[in-house]
Amino acid sequence: MDQKLSLSTHILDVNLGKPAQDVAIKLFKFVDNLWVESACQAHTDTNGRFKDFKKVDDSVAGTYKIRFETKEYFDRLGINDTLYPYIEIIFEIKSLDHYHVPLLLSAFGYSSYRGS
Repeated sequence: MDQKLSLSTHILDVNLGKPAQDVAIKLFKFVDNLWVESACQAHTDTNGRFKDFKKVDDSVAGTYKIRFETKEYFDRLGINDTLYPYIEIIFEIKSLDHYHVPLLLSAFGYSSYRGS
């Protein structure tokens, strides 16, 4: 069986205690000292998830980032006093594996870790 790379994310709004739905996200790869945007731009679903980053570079290994457009999300909720207009989580992909990059979010802070 061929092993494949998979990449997913999940955003939980810890202020509301609910998934953050319809958050715009973009995937980038660091190539030749520049961040190159992949063809993958999407929004989280009603459960705050996005599971299908299909446009991850075939060479796999490298440094990537996911950009979360948090200002747009909070503006829709009527929360205009926030600290981060967007959040970028930078991480390394080293092998064909499943990478899950969750985001725990509030108007004034965030946390991330390698999920499963």
